[in-house]
Amino acid sequence: MDYNTLKSIIEGLLFLSGDEGLSVRQIAEITEQRPDLATRALEDLKEDYISQGRGLQVVQIAGNYRLATLPEHAQYFERLAYSPSRSSLSQAALETLAIVAYRQPITRVEIEEIRGVKSERAIHTLGNKDLIHEVGRAEAVGRPILYGTTKSFLDSFGLASLKELPEPSSFDTSEGLEEETQLLFSKLDSQMTFEEVETE
Repeated sequence: MDYNTLKSIIEGLLFLSGDEGLSVRQIAEITEQRPDLATRALEDLKEDYISQGRGLQVVQIAGNYRLATLPEHAQYFERLAYSPSRSSLSQAALETLAIVAYRQPITRVEIEEIRGVKSERAIHTLGNKDLIHEVGRAEAVGRPILYGTTKSFLDSFGLASLKELPEPSSFDTSEGLEEETQLLFSKLDSQMTFEEVETE
């Protein structure tokens, strides 16, 4: 594998890893390269983003590398997050929110195992709307982020506590999950602050 291809692969890996990021050791194992070469490629990729004036940057947080936006552009991201045209939740976000509400604390991988599809975008949307937040790290390989609902979630849906959520009938089958989701939607339908549901 040539060096530019390695950098390109690492960029893709950082994108897919999302907020959790990847350590040098993980990148070296995945790409089957020496850790020192993976580190050099990461640092070069970081410099590429800076020199090219890109809208993203490579940052290292708690030992893991990840892609992040630029702090100086924060005001535009806030406008996007709070734009009236984005006040609704997609079906994917609603399903993800239901899973987090019932299964919290829960990791992104566990959410995706239940839904059967990638959920990073939905998790990001819910985080931006302050409906879910990070509540810790799981005691597992890579220490993945655990998500839970926020006080804003309770406020948004008119719930005094999570005890007011309808009892889920089953978590063992896909049919059970659909039934569980429908119970949540029917319970909260009249109280939803998000007036329109889009299909993602």
